[in-house]
Amino acid sequence: MATVYDIIKGINQAAANAYDGSDAEVGLSREEGDPILDRRVIDGFKVRILGPILRITYQSEVRLQDVKDKGFENSIISTLKDIVKFLKKEYKAITGDTLTLTIDGEHNILVQRMSNYRTDVQAFCDYKIGGLKDVDEVDRSSSEDRLDKSIKAWLSLGPGKKRTPKAGWVNPGKGS
Repeated sequence: MATVYDIIKGINQAAANAYDGSDAEVGLSREEGDPILDRRVIDGFKVRILGPILRITYQSEVRLQDVKDKGFENSIISTLKDIVKFLKKEYKAITGDTLTLTIDGEHNILVQRMSNYRTDVQAFCDYKIGGLKDVDEVDRSSSEDRLDKSIKAWLSLGPGKKRTPKAGWVNPGKGS
């Protein structure tokens, strides 16, 4: 039985084995064609562990013309699936154990225009990591959402109202 540390270390090593220039077949666009003769494609992925959740983020630079194709969204989702398949295969080769990843939520894709020719694509999907026990879930809401909540709470105080200090709080100007 692998510990939480062993599972996380194995996932990180599997992701590290996909560096640009490696012989690994991840399924990224940069692996196609001749690296010397063809235009370089900028794409890659990273992994984040949020408690028992593995977030895989894929980023690429594509032509605006490719974004308009009917199968563009499906190709991005397919790339994320290829990355998951690669991570499972590498994890098995590194640790000898199998990595169980079950999808948790839906795929999120953000396309931003950089110029009249190029766009930036960022996609991520969350997966539950099998075998992680006694791990607390991390808040996956964006920092913007958390900031909005705190600003709204501050604004609700209104002018002239003061927030009551928490128990055990000492005002540094008044001494203890």
